Amino acid sequence: MKSFSEYKGVYVFVQQVDGVIAPVSFELIGKGRELAKQLNTSICAVLCGHNVAGLADELGEYGADTVVLIDDPALETYMTEPYTHAMHSAIEFFKPEIVLYGATTIGRDLAPRVSARVHTGLTADCTKLEIEQETGRLLMTRPAFGGNLMATIVCPEFRPQMATVRPGVMQKAEREEGRRARVVPFGVKFERNDRYIEVLDVIKKFNESEDISEADILVAGGRGMGSKENFDMLRELADALGGRVAASRAAVDAGWADKEIQVGQTGKTVRPKLYIAVGISGAIQHIAGMEESDIIVAVNRDETAPIFNVADYGVVGDLNKVIPMLTKKIIAMKESK
Repeated sequence: MKSFSEYKGVYVFVQQVDGVIAPVSFELIGKGRELAKQLNTSICAVLCGHNVAGLADELGEYGADTVVLIDDPALETYMTEPYTHAMHSAIEFFKPEIVLYGATTIGRDLAPRVSARVHTGLTADCTKLEIEQETGRLLMTRPAFGGNLMATIVCPEFRPQMATVRPGVMQKAEREEGRRARVVPFGVKFERNDRYIEVLDVIKKFNESEDISEADILVAGGRGMGSKENFDMLRELADALGGRVAASRAAVDAGWADKEIQVGQTGKTVRPKLYIAVGISGAIQHIAGMEESDIIVAVNRDETAPIFNVADYGVVGDLNKVIPMLTKKIIAMKESK
């Protein structure tokens, strides 16, 4: 077995756009603290950008022990080559044991390129991270074969161990006001080459799709909805509750809902205060994406549906009758106040 004694620390790539840190970065810092504690090491956030030093305090309040600050005009707007060079340089110098990225558009672009330059493995779209007690290796679990099984992957021959993690899977630590991280400025020399692109303009497009990952209340529909039109009753219920609509993979595959609101191993992981599952059987792939919800309510005509095994409250009945009645009752209660 190779000796990797010179590699120490859990590092998290901090994704920021226009000076705003992506929530997944705080989630990874929270999980990184857990991993670092088990390894008796520290958690470090790698912050790339231009004029972003002011974000270091926020990273410290969410748990980072150290912030490696790579501040350069070349990093003002995300571009693959300069960010890859920056992360590669930091890894080569600091030699972290573990490096984590969010499985976002940026993370999925950046992480594989960095891993190739460092010459190490990368496990993508992880939903679970653990430390193997006997060896201290990182156990990286992700869905495989379309979510039909879970694969746990290790990287025994190379360092650092690298993974991208889906947003919403991990839980960020409680913010500690006034907690500060040690800031370590790290200079990187950037030289333009044939892998650079030239950014002529940045056009920001408003995303009209619903962001279900931050919703406190979700009303989700599955195969049992029967049609795209029946999702209208879910929207009415969601509006009455002040929540948003979500869907299972079966409903998305049927064309009844957009991919952006899919919950499950191949969709988004959510933790709302209230999750109402309507016409969802409860396949393990879907449950993995919503089982951490505070309260789960299931509506299904099949009393043996697996969804009832994780539900706090269950209603066995015809959703075409139950949902309109529930919506009407909630509206009446709100109007009576």
